[in-house]
Formats: sequence, C-alpha cells, structure tokens
Amino acid sequence: MKLLFATLLSLSLAPSLCLGQVGGNISYAQNVGRNRLGQPERTKRTLSLDELPPTSTSMFLEANVLMNVKAEEYVAVFAISQEGSTVAECGRKMDAVIQTFSDALKALGIKSSDLFVDFIAQNKIYGFDVTDGIAKEKLVGIELKKNLFIHFHDYALLDKLVLAAGQSQVYDLIKVDYVVKDVPALRAKLMDTAAKVIKDKAVRYERLFGIRLQASPQLYAEKPDIYFPSQMYDSYVAAESEDVSVDYYRQKYLVQSARKSRTFFFHPLDAGTFDTVINPVVTEPVIQATLYLKMKYLIQAPVTKEAPVASKGKITSKVPQKKK
Repeated sequence: MKLLFATLLSLSLAPSLCLGQVGGNISYAQNVGRNRLGQPERTKRTLSLDELPPTSTSMFLEANVLMNVKAEEYVAVFAISQEGSTVAECGRKMDAVIQTFSDALKALGIKSSDLFVDFIAQNKIYGFDVTDGIAKEKLVGIELKKNLFIHFHDYALLDKLVLAAGQSQVYDLIKVDYVVKDVPALRAKLMDTAAKVIKDKAVRYERLFGIRLQASPQLYAEKPDIYFPSQMYDSYVAAESEDVSVDYYRQKYLVQSARKSRTFFFHPLDAGTFDTVINPVVTEPVIQATLYLKMKYLIQAPVTKEAPVASKGKITSKVPQKKK
C-alpha cells in the first residue's frame, strides 16, 4: 500500500506529466458569437422522429468535417457621409471626399475597376428654433450617405487603406468580406473527406461489434455550411468594478463609472466537435466550411446453420416434418 501511494505521489509531482492551460482574458467572453454559430451545427446533427432508423436492421453512420480556408480576395466597405444646407452642397462635398479617397487608393495600386460607390440615403436634418420658451422643429440641412467598396488581394494592404481613408476624412470601416472563388471545389473536398470518415467507421464497427453492413448505403442527409470571419468575432470586457448597493450612498453620491475598453477577437468554431479538420492550424481569420453527412446502412442478418444429425451411418441435415 505504501509503495502504491509513493508511486501515485511521484506521478502527480513529475514535471514531465503535468499539463497546464492558459485561459487568458478570453474567460470574460460571453461566447455569444461562437454559440450562435455552433447552434446550427448542433441542430443539424439532432435526429427527429422522421430521421430515426425505421427498423432494427438498419443504422446511421455520420461524418462531421470542418475545413479552414484562407481567403483569396477581400472587399472592404467604408461608409461616407456629408452634411450641407442644400442637396447640391452635399453632393459637392461627397464628390470631393470620394475623389480624394480614390486618388489615395490608386497610389496604393487599387484600380478604378476595383472601386464601387453605392448610394445609401439622402435625408433631411431637423433642429430646434427656441423662441419665447417654445422649441419649434425646423429643417436645418441635408445629409448624404454613400458606401465605397474596395476590392483587393493582399490582406496586408488593409492598414494602408484605413490610413488613406482617415487622410480623406473617412473614418467608418463597415466590414471586410473574405472571398473564396471556387466554393464547389471546397465542398467536393469536404465530401471526399466525409465519405472516407464514414467508410472508416463502417470498417471499425464491423471489426469491433461483429455486424455486417451491406455495401450500398443510402444517402440520408447532406448539409454543407460556410462561415465567414465577419460572423465569428466575439468580445469581452476584462474588468472588475465595485458596486454601490446601499440606497443611502446612491442618493448621496453621483457615481461616475470609468471607461472600460472592450476587446474583440476572432473566435472560430471549436474543432473538438468534428470528426476531422482539414487545415487545423489557424493563425489568421479564415473561412470555415463544414459538411454534415449521414448515410443509412442496412445490416445483414446473420446466417444460421442447423447442426447435422447422423442417420444410417451418414451425416444429414435434420429437416422437421409437418404433422398430418
């Protein structure tokens, strides 16, 4: 008993056997973004009553495959807004800003064919005219809103785009779209990988459980999905604050809270919920393509043989006789 205790103690204290985890400030995250994306993945794997095997002589084999894909191209979208007393004034200001921004982009190698200006809205601006204690609302100007789409290939160019935008008095980067050109090729690779996973499972189950599956399965479900980085960002605030909970102090003091910075980060799907992952190492925001494949196999009934019986010196099979 003492030897066993000493062995367990030495194993628990051995540095080479200790595994550690570093959580970091991500522990503050609410996991809203990832849960929102993970829910469809979990839902499509839940069997309804109509999807259950109809008999005891069939079974399902499933494959869940994830592939991380780097984008080939990008589209950045900047919002531009200008105000003026008239529509014409707004138009002149807007044209000047877009022209300045476009010239800066051309210096970065962005072609005119890679730019597109999208008209968003033109609305009135109202203010108040206070006279004799009456605040009367009146028209004070016009606001014009447009979005500028910028197509580029090198992700490292994004910082220079943001700098050029700021120098052109454009401060609102709406989003960056990640583009892959050949989506059918991605899904074909996912299908090949998922098919291999299912075939390997069929061989493994036959070896482990002694069941025999028929060679021609039936396709029961094929559910592909693609998730883009703009959908997969999460956030948290890494801060702890005191709280004034007594009503007396709440009435006595005006509490001014400190500004607490919010951190945003790329939070992809968890690879642990998939059978296999293609390109598992993620060092930058990637596009995540998934495939859920379900096949229905028929189980071959075991062949039973009756024991032979001896009859007049010969071995024959015993055949039951019908009663007259």
